[in-house]
Amino acid sequence: TVKNRSKKSSKKTNTSSSSSNSSKLPPVCYEIITLKTKKKKKMAADIFPRKKPANSSSTTVQQYHQQNLSNNNLIPAPNWQGLYPTIRERNAVMFNNDLMADVHFVVGPPGGTQRLPGHKYVLAVGSSVFHAMFYGELAEDKDEIRIPDVEPAAFLAMLKYIYCDEIDLAADTVLATLYAAKKYIVPHLARACVNFLETSLSAKNACVLLSQSCLFEEPDLTQRCWEVIDAQAELALKSEGFCDIDFQTLESILRRETLNAKEIVVFEAALNWAEVECQRQDLALSIENKRKVLGKALYLIRIPTMALDDFANGAAQSGVLTLNETNDIFLWYTAAKKPELQFVSKARKGLVPQRCHRFQSCAYRSNQWRYRGRCDSIQFAVDKRVFIAGFGLYGSSCGSAEYSAKIELKRQGVVLGQNLSKYFSDGSSNTFPVWFEYPVQIEPDTFYTASVILDGNELSYFGQEGMTEVQCGKVTVQFQCSSDSTNGTGVQGGQIPELIFYA
Repeated sequence: TVKNRSKKSSKKTNTSSSSSNSSKLPPVCYEIITLKTKKKKKMAADIFPRKKPANSSSTTVQQYHQQNLSNNNLIPAPNWQGLYPTIRERNAVMFNNDLMADVHFVVGPPGGTQRLPGHKYVLAVGSSVFHAMFYGELAEDKDEIRIPDVEPAAFLAMLKYIYCDEIDLAADTVLATLYAAKKYIVPHLARACVNFLETSLSAKNACVLLSQSCLFEEPDLTQRCWEVIDAQAELALKSEGFCDIDFQTLESILRRETLNAKEIVVFEAALNWAEVECQRQDLALSIENKRKVLGKALYLIRIPTMALDDFANGAAQSGVLTLNETNDIFLWYTAAKKPELQFVSKARKGLVPQRCHRFQSCAYRSNQWRYRGRCDSIQFAVDKRVFIAGFGLYGSSCGSAEYSAKIELKRQGVVLGQNLSKYFSDGSSNTFPVWFEYPVQIEPDTFYTASVILDGNELSYFGQEGMTEVQCGKVTVQFQCSSDSTNGTGVQGGQIPELIFYA
């Protein structure tokens, strides 16, 4: 607040007298008064380390530290510029600060707006859109600008980057921040948002991010989403996020040739989406309305490729199909002369699993390879994100036999996937696949622990001449010994000869 303490001059009778008197006016005196706030909160610039000048008092610095991140309205102490050695730190003081602000933004939809201060020069330096808005040929001289399509938290995150050169992203606002960065052409912030999304990408959010990546025209993110959806299709289709996608994204997923899922899972996911879409359109939750909102997308579900039991107990009794459609599909399963169907009748190709074999040879002992409840384990790391679908395991070396296998995948002691199943070996030295219920996402440059506890014929094959590094397609896999291994398996020899994965 600035107060003018100069005394008012007397009224002038003519122009000449006014001119002569003005030169004799006393000097103008200004007083800086710090505004008081009810709550003492952290100021925005507290994110930077500060150096205390030798001639400044601790009281002055503490006073400045009390400024508010939510609304940085406090005027700094005199000579506050001297407290900060870099232009970056001094600019940070202006972030969300009414001091010297020459524009204000009313951000957010009606009922959820927030009024934020800005400084045209700083904004124009950070964004070509702001430059055109404030200094372009069609610039409008407005003191207040309304932005109803951007969330306040996202707009603040963008301003923080422009003012402070700092990227501060959160999972619940990163998409909105990406939208703001795209709208105001702040490419480095947009790239950081995409990197954040790629890092946090999982089966739970892949479908939603696929929809958003197409909207924002981010092909790299789109490709990453498809990799997750293809490999972990059943998890992605069963996630809550699947029901939040738009109709166009739904169609693209249902058309997907490499979708690695049972068709009954695809069918049930489509019905779940239809139920939520009815709610979005304020329609009654009826079978007719579910079919209505699905439209032609229903025929993208490859119902004739379902197992007969899945169709008879699931799709045929769902009520979504007409009687004629149900009858024709039953005939498709059983009749020699098959009827024409509107549904796609060719099964999806899915994904072809890759196998990383870590041994150069195998053998068996005449005195057996004993199991007896002990754990065979190995650690591995990859240089690209992959999805471990299961392990290839050895079997009996003296004729056919059945094995029980408990397989497990851990990272830093945390179990990511496990399964207990049986497999049959034919007495050959081949490996036999044992699968996890769902493929497990594996991040690059991190060691994971693969373990198995086998129960079966103890006269079995085991691997020899193990390799510490194996090139499998475009993926490089490194192996090292695991402290969990209590049955003799290591890098040079033992069990778990193969990792089965999608990439």
